Amino acid sequence: MRRLLLSLSLCIAILPTARAADDNRLWDVYAQQLKGVKYVSLSHVIAPGIPVWHGFGPSKFEPAIDPADGHAYTYAKDGFEATRYTLSTDQLGTQLDPPAHWAPEYPSIDELPASYTLRPLVVISIVDQVKQTPGYSLSVADIEAWEKRHGRIPEGAVVFVRSDWSKRWPDPALAALEHFPGVSLPALKFLHEQRHILLHGHEPLDTDDSPNLEGESWLMHHGYAQAEGVANLDQVPETGALVAIGFPRFQGGTGGYASFTAICPPDWPHGVAADPRRDAPLPRSDKSLKWDTAKGVRVR
Repeated sequence: MRRLLLSLSLCIAILPTARAADDNRLWDVYAQQLKGVKYVSLSHVIAPGIPVWHGFGPSKFEPAIDPADGHAYTYAKDGFEATRYTLSTDQLGTQLDPPAHWAPEYPSIDELPASYTLRPLVVISIVDQVKQTPGYSLSVADIEAWEKRHGRIPEGAVVFVRSDWSKRWPDPALAALEHFPGVSLPALKFLHEQRHILLHGHEPLDTDDSPNLEGESWLMHHGYAQAEGVANLDQVPETGALVAIGFPRFQGGTGGYASFTAICPPDWPHGVAADPRRDAPLPRSDKSLKWDTAKGVRVR
């Protein structure tokens, strides 16, 4: 027994050293492959006046107040400021829609797995079709044409459908359009059942403009998530990029404010690269944030 304990002690002592090189492999991937990449935000800024379905109504931003005396915290008096958000819905701005939005037997936003974090990004453009028909929907033929040019869509990928609908953002009238670019039900079934993607995303705030929202209904009732309100798809390549996905885990949430960031090749003309001298500490502005009562937000 004493020999066994001694052997185990030696193994434990040696194990960290033996595994050190392997443990740092992901650091090596970052240093060698990701350090110089370009990052492009694919998410809208959330503000009180952005487009939202009339059934949810507007949201409101206010300075946070001290409940003890009702005064708003200020830099001058308290050394800090904070914001109180009265959000009309969790279906606001750029979103990650969990299936529980329509189907309570499937995961809510806090139940989505951590493996959603990083995936291959596919961008399929229907811009030309939308110019001819504003309510055009992505078809299986469009997907097959993309694959003919670029190869098969990777399993587990995120597929974003570019329509340039978001170029009019944040015009509130966008939410009232009767017809807008969509994704057809056959295309959704093809992407999930034939290509086994993680999720798809689109620029408008709904999957399609059918009377019963058939695409969204099918997705949610089959356990699939989706992205809505995606932006800046004209600034990322159709193939070869990654997408980082971030979202707050509100308990039981039926929607999610989402941050989608495209990770593009170093020589890509759009986006920003990591810069240790700029990113930390962050640069100081010559204009301070101030509360704008008319706009209902802080501005510089």
